Amino acid sequence: MKTKILSLLLAVAMLLSLCACGGSGTETTTTTEEIAATDPTEAVVQAVTVTDMVGRQVEILPGSYKRVVCIGAGALRMFSYIGDVQLLCGVEDIDNVALPERPQMFDSVARPYLMANEQELTALPSCGVGGPMAQAAEAEKILACTPDLVISEFEDADKSTALQEQLGVPVITLSSGPDGVFDEIFWNSLKLLGQVLGQQERAEYLVSYIQDQAAQITELTANVAPEDQPKVYICGLGNWGTTNHLMTAQDYAPFKIANIQNAVQDLGLSGVQQIEEEKFVELGSDMDVIIVDAAAVKNITPLYAEDPGMFDTCKAWTEGEVYLQMAYNAYYTNYEIALANTWFIAKVVYPELFADVDMVEKTNEITAAFLNQLLAEQIFAYPSSFGGYQKINTNGFFG
Repeated sequence: MKTKILSLLLAVAMLLSLCACGGSGTETTTTTEEIAATDPTEAVVQAVTVTDMVGRQVEILPGSYKRVVCIGAGALRMFSYIGDVQLLCGVEDIDNVALPERPQMFDSVARPYLMANEQELTALPSCGVGGPMAQAAEAEKILACTPDLVISEFEDADKSTALQEQLGVPVITLSSGPDGVFDEIFWNSLKLLGQVLGQQERAEYLVSYIQDQAAQITELTANVAPEDQPKVYICGLGNWGTTNHLMTAQDYAPFKIANIQNAVQDLGLSGVQQIEEEKFVELGSDMDVIIVDAAAVKNITPLYAEDPGMFDTCKAWTEGEVYLQMAYNAYYTNYEIALANTWFIAKVVYPELFADVDMVEKTNEITAAFLNQLLAEQIFAYPSSFGGYQKINTNGFFG
């Protein structure tokens, strides 16, 4: 028995000796995998090269960024859909509503990304003025914010590369595409953001949500025969802030999604453009429905005061089929509002097919998907929203 006890004590003593040597005399090494297994926050992030939306090859460390600035029209909006605003270390003046001296040309129009993040954004320093009259990155202000990542909507590859070299941090350039919320270029921008920020699941969810919404609208209207499709005129579309009843587009994406005939054809050019007054009068008899973007009301009102008969040649006006969609261009596109507008237009043109769609509920659903907040009431309360989606009273709306 004594021999067994003695052997046990010797074994314990040897173990203690080995532990002591390991702790003081011999350096131990730990692999990256072992660190990650015990504390994932200490794992080494592997650099990867991505191609941004202007074709630049940029080396990034996915999901590692802690200080981000967004520059150019639409960059902060896209970031807010995918990223954590707590990572922002600067904001353009146009997006900081607490500043008295800043560009204010869009303040009457709802910008949901600002509503959702106003408290966080107003606490940040300036990374530049921003706005349509300041279309250049302000490197000194950006440097003062000490970012480790810049998200840009200045779609110039050479300037993005020069800015990246000047700042010494990755500059990722995004893009939208001509069809906005329904454009694959926009979807790819969201996916790129997801990869850079380590939010791939979030990006995939949002892209899938948009695609599903479009598919629902298309499916509901797919069986409408061409002869049963009303001809619709869209007007008041934004083009750098200048818009009225003559501003339209023959390739308006929501019409394509909802299988709607556009009253405007054969213009020769794509995109938003102003047609001649004579063309507007000529199209009047083909306008079964008119959709007015709310951004145009401020410009149409004085024109209507000068000429109350300006819409008299329009079939939709004389029959009272004129409707107001929400302004969706304010420092570039409000993508969630553009999607809500598409549901509204489809409901207006095909009321029986969309009878169960409530625009307050649908708008809240969409803003929750994009920004995790129910924002319909706030959107409709903005001055340039005029109370929300509605049928326009042609006997008094424009004065």
